[in-house]
Amino acid sequence: MSHIVTVQTKVHDPVAVANACQRLGLAQPIHGTAQLYSGAATGLLLQLPEWQYPAVIDTGSGVIHFDTYNGAWGDQVHLDRFLQRYAVEKATLVANKHGHRVCEELLQDGSIRLEIFEGGG
Repeated sequence: MSHIVTVQTKVHDPVAVANACQRLGLAQPIHGTAQLYSGAATGLLLQLPEWQYPAVIDTGSGVIHFDTYNGAWGDQVHLDRFLQRYAVEKATLVANKHGHRVCEELLQDGSIRLEIFEGGG
């Protein structure tokens, strides 16, 4: 049976964050406090390509604090790509935890198709 799922992502899982960073070739985030233009934020510091300030992930609330100054200090596409990869990594971790097998396919439009099969075989 096939199901289409839409995911609204909150970032709570540091393991899925680390996996997403590895898959995207980003530096592993470290826990710390960053001074953003509008103030300080504490959490996992995620350095995205060509961003002036890091994105700061509060894994407790799932919120990401960032300041791109409407794109002048960083392109939103990099954060969107990270969130997409995080969602895939989190879904994969959960599926594997329940003994399911996951197949991933990158589609031409940049979206990712995941198929989750019951059982590991």
